[in-house]
Amino acid sequence: MLETKLIAKDKESKARVCNLKTAHGLIETPIFMPVGTLGTVKAVNQDVLEHEIKAQIVLSNTYHLYLRPGMEVIEEAGGLHKFMSWNRPILSDSGGYQVFSLREFRKIEPEGVKFRSHLDGSKHFFTPEKVIGIERSIGSDIMMVLDECTPYPCEYDYAKKSQMLTSEWAVLNKKAFDNSKPKYGFEQSLFGIIQGSVFKDLRERSAKDLVNLDFDGYAIGGLAVGEPMDKMYEMVDFTTDFMPENKPRYLMGVGRPENILEAIERGIDMFDCVMPTRNGRNAYLFTSGGTLSMRNAAYKNDFNKVDKNCGCYTCSNYTRAYLRHLFISKEILALELASIHNLYFYLDLVRTARKKILEGNFKNWKKEIINNISINELNNSEE
Repeated sequence: MLETKLIAKDKESKARVCNLKTAHGLIETPIFMPVGTLGTVKAVNQDVLEHEIKAQIVLSNTYHLYLRPGMEVIEEAGGLHKFMSWNRPILSDSGGYQVFSLREFRKIEPEGVKFRSHLDGSKHFFTPEKVIGIERSIGSDIMMVLDECTPYPCEYDYAKKSQMLTSEWAVLNKKAFDNSKPKYGFEQSLFGIIQGSVFKDLRERSAKDLVNLDFDGYAIGGLAVGEPMDKMYEMVDFTTDFMPENKPRYLMGVGRPENILEAIERGIDMFDCVMPTRNGRNAYLFTSGGTLSMRNAAYKNDFNKVDKNCGCYTCSNYTRAYLRHLFISKEILALELASIHNLYFYLDLVRTARKKILEGNFKNWKKEIINNISINELNNSEE
């Protein structure tokens, strides 16, 4: 069972610091979770992830692991922790977003969703009960409920129908969780997912429905799907008012460094996004001076480290010129070094945010960081 302890709250915003105790270790929030969809964070091995990047928790995906390698393999291995040799906490997404992104190959029914595999076209049927069973087989520390993620934009009537279905499924998820047992000798936790698109009354209704079910934590889903940033911030700020203070708050699929800082100010504790590793593999590196494209000819003879303010393995040992050379030469090492840097940057950002909240000067620090990023992004784009 997840134990949540609220450590501190910022006096000028909703920002907060929590400690989350799981069977596989402590999670200190605010926290960013590297995405390990298939039981691996792309281009980064587990030892580096734990000891160099200092990741406290990673995210896996129920949909993808269910299709490949399959639950029989994971169960025979003794659960995902043993299968991937990771001894820290794991959060398993329910796969709802992945299923619902298959718009031409799925059919929503009151009991669940029918879909075709993106791998071989085979037919499958996810119900809340089945997803809970899969996540029990994965053995994640934190399990997510099956929900429906609405697109943006969507009509109010569709969003309302979807929100009601998500609430109905939440009841079934919770019942299946309560009536099942862990497979690997340690307790798991279950988070509900608040939906409602960009409609405040639906967000409020969804939050209240889920809070009544007393989940171990609550996520905000259905954002960062194309809506304007100011609308996303508005929905986050509104929704956190209805989320329990003594439970973790998770904003799914977000985002850029400035998005994370804005959401922390609005009361969010947990984040995940593929952006650090995906952008890294495409030669885009996040820095305190904005995003740099390491294929840029300007770095051919630049023997400075990627970010003068960064203490990661990449910045401590290699130069911009070398990183550019690796990318231009299509060397695999480029993907690893860039991913290490980007993940370290994200984890260091939320670690610093935690420190600033504890010190009582988070809001001024956040404003300075975002202004610096914005100014440098503009300068970099003009180059």
